[in-house]
Amino acid sequence: MTAAIEARGLARRFGDTEAVAGVDLAVQSGEIYGFLGPNGAGKSTTVRILTTLLKPTGGTASVAGFDVGSDPEKVRLRIGVALQEAALDPKQSGREVLDLQGRLYGLSKEERLRRVDELLTLVDIGDAIDRRIGTYSGGMKRRLDLAAALVHQPEVLFLDEPTTGLDPTSRAAVWNEVRYLNQELGMTIFLTTQYLEEADALANRVGIIAHGKLVAEGTPDELKRSIGSDLIIATVAAGQGAAAAAAVANVSVVERTEQTGDELVMSVADGAAAVSPVAIALSAGGVKVEGLTLRTPTLDDVFLHITGGRLQEDAA
Repeated sequence: MTAAIEARGLARRFGDTEAVAGVDLAVQSGEIYGFLGPNGAGKSTTVRILTTLLKPTGGTASVAGFDVGSDPEKVRLRIGVALQEAALDPKQSGREVLDLQGRLYGLSKEERLRRVDELLTLVDIGDAIDRRIGTYSGGMKRRLDLAAALVHQPEVLFLDEPTTGLDPTSRAAVWNEVRYLNQELGMTIFLTTQYLEEADALANRVGIIAHGKLVAEGTPDELKRSIGSDLIIATVAAGQGAAAAAAVANVSVVERTEQTGDELVMSVADGAAAVSPVAIALSAGGVKVEGLTLRTPTLDDVFLHITGGRLQEDAA
């Protein structure tokens, strides 16, 4: 497969702050690539470099076969971009926004009319297309911004946290539209998010970024399997987290532990068989257990294992 996006040693500094610290990645044509990390991790800065809005201070990157530094205009003609904050004029109607976007990309009047009709079918805007944007809900603005990014039929679509702040219904609608663009139109999509379920539901592969560095990459299932097939989570009395970790240190069925405050996460191969020996070990160690839960790993558990912190806590 041909790489639609490539980065080698990509870096960006702001004074003494290194926002992106040598990122290497390759996104294949027709793939949904989830870029996962908390606020401040370097996600949006990376996207701004890949979409030619920022120049890198180190490394190289290419999108749709063109270098973002030396051929930015060729990159811009081949990408669609919907950033976190939709830059929409509240006094315009949705139709006026889409028509203007078509004009900026040099589409004829006939092409613009055809594309607006196609986008109304693709992206659920409905009769609101002729209303002023100032009357739109947050979800409607996100969908219009997505439609505007698609007017010129881009090869690569960048979505920077497209569902942040949306209600569950609006979020589900955006997810359906993203799936359609990828599965039916074959569009390559680079999706940044801090929502674990979003990356899990949409992405073919996930890259986890922390402190400006890509710290893990793989399919969601591969990443979750890398930390064990099951997890036992013990919530213990205040101040007993370290004692709990020590109590299970020699339990043979426990492959790995991660302690965060008064919560102990244990990776095990067979959770149902491991719960009993874990409970016995904690009791023998004098640890007061307030809760013992068995579940399968999540991407947040992967983030915890790699960085020592919970993704959603970091995001908050």
